[in-house]
Amino acid sequence: MKNQHLLSLLFFLSFTVLFTACNNDDDDNQPTPATTGTFTVTIENVVTPQSYLQSGTIEAVPPGQSISVDFQAGKGHFLSFATMLAQTNDLFYAPDAGGIALYDDSGNALTGDITAKLDLWDAGTEVNQEPGVGADQAPRQSGPNTGAAENGTVQLIEDVNDGFTYPADEEVFRAELAHDGETGFTLTLTNISDMASLTSPLAPGVYVVHGEGEPLFTANGTSSAGLEGLAEDGDNVTLGDELATATGYDSPLAPGVWAVHNATTNPIFDTGEADRGEGLEELAEDGDPSILDASLATQNGVSKNGVFNTPTGAASPGPLLPGNSYSFTFSAEEGDYLSLATMLVHTNDLFFGFEEGGIALFENGSPISGDLTAKTELWDAGTEVNEYPGAGNNQPVRGGGNSGPDENGNVIVVNDGFTYPAVNALVKVKITVTQ
Repeated sequence: MKNQHLLSLLFFLSFTVLFTACNNDDDDNQPTPATTGTFTVTIENVVTPQSYLQSGTIEAVPPGQSISVDFQAGKGHFLSFATMLAQTNDLFYAPDAGGIALYDDSGNALTGDITAKLDLWDAGTEVNQEPGVGADQAPRQSGPNTGAAENGTVQLIEDVNDGFTYPADEEVFRAELAHDGETGFTLTLTNISDMASLTSPLAPGVYVVHGEGEPLFTANGTSSAGLEGLAEDGDNVTLGDELATATGYDSPLAPGVWAVHNATTNPIFDTGEADRGEGLEELAEDGDPSILDASLATQNGVSKNGVFNTPTGAASPGPLLPGNSYSFTFSAEEGDYLSLATMLVHTNDLFFGFEEGGIALFENGSPISGDLTAKTELWDAGTEVNEYPGAGNNQPVRGGGNSGPDENGNVIVVNDGFTYPAVNALVKVKITVTQ
């Protein structure tokens, strides 16, 4: 009987061990839950706002000679420039304070003789002397800024009534404008004063391409230090530097799209291949993300997608101006990737995005966090021929958007011969784990 109890106990213990081992095997075979995270992506426009598209200095023009300046401009741009009449105390030639419109209302470029659009202005900084003989005028003065201070304002010389006689503008110089195609222009100044009553060099000057505004002076306003130096001494350095500081490329960013997807999906584009016709063209040319967003929603391999279109703190959708940011939040799990696209507005079809396969949202089992700008490229959608950045007449700000010549190209990192600021001078992309 004792042996029977012992055998029963041994059988029970063996069964228990076997059952426990089976249970442990089952636990080992259970899948490990995927690591998940909630992410917030912030896209900030870090462009330094600029007032002018282009600016520069103009060399002196002796009697009987010409000088030309090449520049770029689009619809809505104006040209201002100024050059001293050297045989005076503080007089300079310039257009009206608002500059010369370079296109008419029909979009035709201004060309031909524009001399009539310029006037002789008095900077109001130095008392006038008889033109061509004054001891404090540039050719005869002992040093710069030696004449008596006038403490006046910028006025047309015809309104000054200083008692002196000046030759008509068209007797001193000729100004001509040529349109070189696309957005290119050439300004040519010819000094013909050797045939006039007052022979005089045109001193070094400045030019600036701008939107609406008064970049060089305001009629009946006080001259800046830079204009004073130009108008009294033919010194264009200070005014040229002032203009250069406020000159350069800037641009809003447009509303964009984002997508969470698997590792084998290129949701937005394939590098080196033509646009798929799923909405990238509309995003890259017009800043319209809606078609691409709808396409992403039906694409295999994409688990989540959406649009970012409202700047942080704004009440409604709109473009992203310098200093502002878009943001969006989503959840993802290990193995997921993120792609996004947003148009650089002052272009024909350029957009920011990661490489074709996006970026992995987890590294070594942990959700990523930090600055993604270094992983961001400026891409060319290859759908519309590129024009000069910030001046193209087929770019959205000048009424373009899907209006330029088809490029029939491929999606590549932009390499069109034009110069763009570095990506990190235009946009900052950051991702944080919020949960």
